[in-house]
Amino acid sequence: MLRGIELFAGGGGLLLGGTKAGVHHEYAAEWNKWACQTIRENSSAGHPLVEGVNVLEGDVRIVDWVNLCEPGSIDIVSGGPPCQPFSLGGLSRSANDPRDMFPAMTSVIKDVKPKVFLVENVKGLTRKSFSEYFDYIKLRLQNPEIQSSGNEMWDEHYRRLLSESKQSRHSLKYNVKSVVVNAADYGVPQHRHRVFIVGIREDLGREWLPPAPTHSGHALAYLQESGEYWDKYNISSADARPIRKKAIDDGLLPWKTVRDALVGLPDPEDSTLDLWLDHKYQPGAKAYPGHTGSPIDEPSKALKAGVHGVPGGENMIRYPDGRVRYFTVREAARIQTFPDNYALHGAWSEAMRQLGNAVPVDLASIFIDSVIKSADIESGE
Repeated sequence: MLRGIELFAGGGGLLLGGTKAGVHHEYAAEWNKWACQTIRENSSAGHPLVEGVNVLEGDVRIVDWVNLCEPGSIDIVSGGPPCQPFSLGGLSRSANDPRDMFPAMTSVIKDVKPKVFLVENVKGLTRKSFSEYFDYIKLRLQNPEIQSSGNEMWDEHYRRLLSESKQSRHSLKYNVKSVVVNAADYGVPQHRHRVFIVGIREDLGREWLPPAPTHSGHALAYLQESGEYWDKYNISSADARPIRKKAIDDGLLPWKTVRDALVGLPDPEDSTLDLWLDHKYQPGAKAYPGHTGSPIDEPSKALKAGVHGVPGGENMIRYPDGRVRYFTVREAARIQTFPDNYALHGAWSEAMRQLGNAVPVDLASIFIDSVIKSADIESGE
């Protein structure tokens, strides 16, 4: 079992995915009390994906990481720093946003000196307007010992990094690579475009090989056009709403749809809902232009947390007849590929916030597994 640390753990998507890939997390750091409660209570209940993890509630920047774990003893540090500074739905202030936690992420890597690290964030980080700052982030992660000093602005630090990173006096360096992916291309029933930044410690002499997509929209269109998809669910031609993609048998698996994700879950207004964890009907969903929900026979839109609460457009299901309703917490958890026996704590809006901020568990597992194999640290040696 590999030793890991999870930063900005949230409700636990990246944490659970890492465990599925063979990582035992020594610590999970998170400031939100409800998210911490989610991890703690699932751990106390003996959930195998979070059993034994030590939750550090509070600001990751004030943790004494050197005293918690011997530098070099941790195999992987992973985390998704707050995305609001780079989100298309946020204020997009990047380095000028106090919520930018990339400096904190880099500082922990400097102190812990893990063999590898994995960082997840929104696709907005790769926008042209952020290109220089994105390059700065990667260069800083590549050379975590070259810290900013005093009141040095990020662009000043960037210029110094460009110069000092070419020198050999800093022993801790990482081979860094980034890639933008759509979670739907890896079997997650959701369109979720994210960037992964991976670093492998230079002394290991390895480079990351990102996993290739396994699913496609063309394959889903092919399955729907052949009728196999509709027959599987006994859906009449009148109720069929095929995806708007060219039907091609490209050798990949079909994208998973909302309907695929919710197989086996009863209607949340049904009397059997008490048999299901976090599967309670949430009233009040309405559709209007630009707020239409996720079609049931496609991957869902990206679940979102929202700055001013949860926006219902992304967190609603839309049926072929135009009806909409909110996803239950359990349905949203299914879409984020969380296990059915993993409880989310807090009110509906808070639980949905945790899920909206999370990395899909299966996507996290796939990518962390690829990092472990690329770095050849499966034995933990």
